Amino acid sequence: MSNRSRLVYLHGFRSSPQSFKARLIADRMGQLGRAADFVCPQLPPSPLQAIELVREAVAPTTEDTLVGSSLGGLYATWLAERFGCRAVLLNPATHPARDLRGYTGPQTMYHSDERFDFRPEYVDEMRTLEIGAITFAQRYFLIAAKGDEVLDWREMVAHYPGVRSKVLDKSDHGLSDFADYIDEVLAFAGVILT
Repeated sequence: MSNRSRLVYLHGFRSSPQSFKARLIADRMGQLGRAADFVCPQLPPSPLQAIELVREAVAPTTEDTLVGSSLGGLYATWLAERFGCRAVLLNPATHPARDLRGYTGPQTMYHSDERFDFRPEYVDEMRTLEIGAITFAQRYFLIAAKGDEVLDWREMVAHYPGVRSKVLDKSDHGLSDFADYIDEVLAFAGVILT
């Protein structure tokens, strides 16, 4: 990973930069002297606004690696296809328009009491961002948990054929054992683990 490359974490629905996995990555990058190369923006509830925020504020390049968790996996895939960067997908949402259509209306963030309105048009926005088939399997690393209580790991594996994959026999949607895999994620991103 060159000095100009970054690791960009894209959180999931109702999540934030305070998520367990985001904090673990931030801490590990700090330990490696790469804290300045970790980026984790607070994404707005509108998928199109979230993509626009990353495009404008982060401006990913082919040197960067996106780490997308759950709904962030949709964003990471769309951006990787457009900008040619690597993407690590952590229990990614492969059909979010289908899976989140029942969640429209008032919502509360997981890591605060902040409320937001998840509008019906956001479901349509997700549909426009769904990628039918990826174009370069070597660009991706999928971590999928069979114990995911929210999303089906089989859909994840089917959606990302030929990619480097780690299918966990247990774990959960939040990947509560993510500390066991963080260095593998960073190595895929080209981070030197010394």
